Amino acid sequence: MSGHGDDAPSPDELTGVFRVAAVDRTDGTVRYFGEPLVRPDAAVETLRPQFAQSGYSLSLERQPTPPSAGQSGSNPPVRPAGGGAGSPRTQQYALVAEPKDSGGIPWLNVGLLVATVASTLFVGASSWYYIPVADQPLRIFEAWPFVVAMLGVLGIHELGHYAAARYHGVDVTLPYFIPFPSLLGTMGAVINIRGRIPSRRALFDIGVAGPLAGLVATVAVTLVGFTLDPISVPQHVREGGSQYAINFHDPLLMQAIEGFVRTLGVGTAVGPAEAVHPVVFAGWAGMFFTFLNLLPVGQLDGGHIVRAIVGQRQETVAAAVPGGLFALAGFLYLTQDAPPIGFGVWTLWVFWGLLAAGMAYAGPASPTVDEPLDRRRAVLGVATFGLGLACFTPIPFEIVAA
Repeated sequence: MSGHGDDAPSPDELTGVFRVAAVDRTDGTVRYFGEPLVRPDAAVETLRPQFAQSGYSLSLERQPTPPSAGQSGSNPPVRPAGGGAGSPRTQQYALVAEPKDSGGIPWLNVGLLVATVASTLFVGASSWYYIPVADQPLRIFEAWPFVVAMLGVLGIHELGHYAAARYHGVDVTLPYFIPFPSLLGTMGAVINIRGRIPSRRALFDIGVAGPLAGLVATVAVTLVGFTLDPISVPQHVREGGSQYAINFHDPLLMQAIEGFVRTLGVGTAVGPAEAVHPVVFAGWAGMFFTFLNLLPVGQLDGGHIVRAIVGQRQETVAAAVPGGLFALAGFLYLTQDAPPIGFGVWTLWVFWGLLAAGMAYAGPASPTVDEPLDRRRAVLGVATFGLGLACFTPIPFEIVAA
């Protein structure tokens, strides 16, 4: 690739779809200023394969009218529809063609994945399988089912976003996993959307694909987990491992899955000296993360979905989210017994209330073409939020005296 945009399609190749008034080439990015001759999002969908063959991602945005020096000369300046002959546009559309990455090994993604596998193996082995890793380091690999379940749920969630973004021609990175050697072994995974989101439809598809893909993986992991034999808790852990213990409370979806598995007569009941298999906890974590991601605020998945459905009114919805979380925190603070360590689960919702307030202030994603979403997607969005509520419990965990 030349790096100067010389190999991008010429204005003549856009005939019948986009009338080009000017072309600007800067740092490899090519902007075709002009007017769509078809519906704006249809113009992008039509031209995207052509640009992809030349190694470019394509999006549509509104731009100020470029200086005359950048005009191509082969097309007249774009004028407003129905306007006078002498009234040029001060704002017009621009097709933006950005060169795609040339390929190669994404070393940062690989390195973070390896580090996250290591941290999840360590946490899984020492905290959930009760393996004395310091004395028997090679036994750390016995925690591989927990690692596969945990990272599988997170990875499939992010790959759902990735696949939807690529489908709509939006430039996006592979997932970045975040290692964290405590409780879960990871703080999750993220992808970076580098291209512009062309329409509400694309914004919705990208936002909803992650939670739905992740939920499918979460349900599968939870089903498998309940069929696995419980883990024996060593006597030294039961009798003197710590003066505090964490009790996890199951959301409705997990309770339903457990009831279904028990109805089939599969799996073994947990005994007094046992704990559920760690794969079950990976399913619990997947549900918890799904609910948090579906909070309808800012750049979270729920914020993308609501922005696509209701447009600018998403900001009104987002403004109510922090208040709801603070109200939940206050209710739990007043009604729950004082925890043994001085703070309870209400602090979790205070933290997320503050985080939601910051994300609401930052605002949601803005698609280039802000046209209403179709009814089918709107219904799917509402159903997705219903599934998110099934993953919610007001007290996901509590710290108690051991």
